[in-house]
Amino acid sequence: MAKFGEGDKRWIVADRADGTNVHNWHWAETNCLEWSRTFFRKLFANVAVADGEVSVTVKKVDKLDGEAYVNVRKGKVIPGYEIGVTLALEGEVRGSDGKLLQKVDGAVEIPYISDENAGEDPEVRVTVKDSGEVGKRLKQLVVEKVKPVILEKVRVWVESMAKGGPVKDDLEAKKVVPQKNTSSINSNGNVNINGNNENDSKKNEKSEGKKGFKTINLTERFNCRAKDLFEILMDENRWRGFTHSNAKISKEVGGEFCIFDGSVTGVNLELQEGKLIVQRWRFGSWLDGIQSTVSIMKEEPDSGVTVVKLTHSDVPEEDRYGNATVVENTERGWRDLIFQRIRAMFSFGI
Repeated sequence: MAKFGEGDKRWIVADRADGTNVHNWHWAETNCLEWSRTFFRKLFANVAVADGEVSVTVKKVDKLDGEAYVNVRKGKVIPGYEIGVTLALEGEVRGSDGKLLQKVDGAVEIPYISDENAGEDPEVRVTVKDSGEVGKRLKQLVVEKVKPVILEKVRVWVESMAKGGPVKDDLEAKKVVPQKNTSSINSNGNVNINGNNENDSKKNEKSEGKKGFKTINLTERFNCRAKDLFEILMDENRWRGFTHSNAKISKEVGGEFCIFDGSVTGVNLELQEGKLIVQRWRFGSWLDGIQSTVSIMKEEPDSGVTVVKLTHSDVPEEDRYGNATVVENTERGWRDLIFQRIRAMFSFGI
């Protein structure tokens, strides 16, 4: 390893005198925790919901802890966050004449908001400091009418983080507008001033059609027969067991499946018992119309040893919220939430 200040100059990024990260080419990380606290305070200012003589008001953001940051590399925003939020509530009950009859304090806790689950609504816990009839009515109002408002505002913050959080305005200012070709030579040897070369247009259409999607390739080994692994992946009861989530899986070609509490849905395209599973996969957090293809091939090079070759193609680089960690999260999900849990639960580890 070269010492500091030494090495091939072609691989050394020299500091600019003005300290500018030109076009955000280099990796830049911004801590967004304090910005998020301010953002949430503004989001929940003056939030109140009433139902007849009962009303609930969000008094303040009591606590926001965890971590939140935005990484920018080559102009691409990669948000990361794991935060917990607690909101202080105040409920009121008034008589038919508008006179205040009772006040009750309460709280809403959102224990885990994570970039890994950006496309899903987080868990919301409601507590009211009254166990009587008034407390029950207030809690019901919070669950039925206040909770949807809170979740919508959380989604606003998630989308803001995906766009850059506190560095959004700076990113917009530094965007480079690509220059169009001002001239080209057509097949007749003439100069085309507008750069509208027919062949170039066709090439651009093809490249843009493939842009924004990746393929995940994984090879995993298990101490089991290929038939056993095939049965586990196609059995909804065992899916529920090792993922600790709801699952509904058809075992027929053309049949549908729904796993991870509905976060992933799809269709069986090809099934060869003990050998091959090909499915169409779609995550609920992806843009409408986007689907990927999963192919799981199983081989038994040795007795009692199965090698799985996974190919997950057409995985979008970003979800509907602009999070650019879809490919990384999907690959980690295959490794940690599926393959590793199968090894642990069924003792198939190597």
